[in-house]
Amino acid sequence: MPLDQLFRIASTVVLVGWLALALAPLKRPAMVTTARLVAALLCGGYVAIVGHALATGPAPSGASFMTLDGIASLFSSRTALLGGWVHYLAFDLWVGSWEVEDAPRARVPHWLLLICLVLTFLAGPAGLLLYLLVKAARRR
Repeated sequence: MPLDQLFRIASTVVLVGWLALALAPLKRPAMVTTARLVAALLCGGYVAIVGHALATGPAPSGASFMTLDGIASLFSSRTALLGGWVHYLAFDLWVGSWEVEDAPRARVPHWLLLICLVLTFLAGPAGLLLYLLVKAARRR
């Protein structure tokens, strides 16, 4: 399957998980489970993409996890770039599912959680940081 098509599929499928999280107050456990199933599906896609990349040839010249230039070389491959994108989709969704699961215990209202989820969707670590700050502020 062409990489562009895999990109579109992954980028669309992940929206099902985020929609479930946005609708979490309706049936929180079921919505968290839905999001986590989508994340698991994306994890399977990631493994398939990376497995395919490893099986079809050597890494680009200079590819390494040890230097910034090595990372740049690694992601010069469209297959590796797609793998990285799917990695982000899966992990950000998983973090969002944790935020939704944790919010009732942390007494974070859903309207405020939605802001954290949007930021987690768009800029994962920034959204997680916002959630952790909101959670800490709600404890006081």
